[in-house]
Amino acid sequence: MISFLNLKAINAVNRDELIEACTRVIDSGWYITGNELACFENDFARYCGTSHCIGVANGLDALTLTLRAWKELGRLKEGDEVIVPANTYIASILAITENRLIPVLVEPDEASYNLCPLKAEAAITPKTRVILAVHLYGQLADMPALLEVAERHNLLVLEDAAQAHGASLDGRKAGNWGDAAGFSFYPGKNLGALGDAGAITTSDDDLAQTLRALRNYGSHEKYQNLYQGVNSRLDEIQAAMLGVKLKYLDKQTAQRRQIANLYLEGISNSAIQLPCCPNPEQHVWHLFVVRSQQRDALQQHLTEAGVQTLIHYPIPPHLQQAYAQWNGRNYPLTEAMHQQVLSLPMGPTMSADDAQAVVRACNQWAG
Repeated sequence: MISFLNLKAINAVNRDELIEACTRVIDSGWYITGNELACFENDFARYCGTSHCIGVANGLDALTLTLRAWKELGRLKEGDEVIVPANTYIASILAITENRLIPVLVEPDEASYNLCPLKAEAAITPKTRVILAVHLYGQLADMPALLEVAERHNLLVLEDAAQAHGASLDGRKAGNWGDAAGFSFYPGKNLGALGDAGAITTSDDDLAQTLRALRNYGSHEKYQNLYQGVNSRLDEIQAAMLGVKLKYLDKQTAQRRQIANLYLEGISNSAIQLPCCPNPEQHVWHLFVVRSQQRDALQQHLTEAGVQTLIHYPIPPHLQQAYAQWNGRNYPLTEAMHQQVLSLPMGPTMSADDAQAVVRACNQWAG
């Protein structure tokens, strides 16, 4: 079986360095908000091209705390609207509703699966305050166009960059386009920790200062609490793991792109729609997602051919029980995508031979 993603193999590449980093933390006697976190925050901010990186417990907290910080700073208030793609992972929506803000779900661009600037602008109302741009599957959204929309309407821009570490356009990386960006370092991400982890990037000094307090019980100084904060800190061991792996992110992105090119050049089955990527630097191929009107049959065929696949994601947010009040809404393009998408194996340790085997299996499917 060709595995969908081999995390053991990915981490084995840097096993000695990871063990050395872990040992360094254990021997230091300092396990929360220490030197490892400070070093990683500096390195990741530099990598993204921002002034600040604020490590937090996970990617959902990164989005939730950013919106919360804007509320504390008076830039948002309860009941304000946030434009967000209808076809995103539910975490993007949870961050909005957790802050008692109103998600405005917008159908995506059919070619990129990302937020469509024209549809986003059409959804703006007098209550709209934020555009939440999700770089889905690892492809940077059309940020120049979205920033123009935001500027015309005086809106904040928050990037959900959980799947897009290193994606760029004209040399400007994900995490450095909006007013702030949330990253996830879940183990399966392109830059993955060995547990849950996340971060926020921004060049807004006031926002960064507020976020550093909010993640730490609302406190900059112990026992002095400015806000009703939370406990959402990126611990020293995970920061150390990420510090090691960040050094190899660009190399691993290049390896992902090689696999993606083999798929794009080799799969030639009219019943399988390939992803659209006109600009190579804009996509880091966290996922390689194809579409088929016979998705379940395709997945069964690939399983029988020894190819493991996954579905990202089978149920869109508006049809989840968690948002039962939205279940009657109709987002036909989003619903079609969720019924048709299938993710092929993708990872930096995947061999060209395995990729060619996936290509052959796809081309052999009768459809």
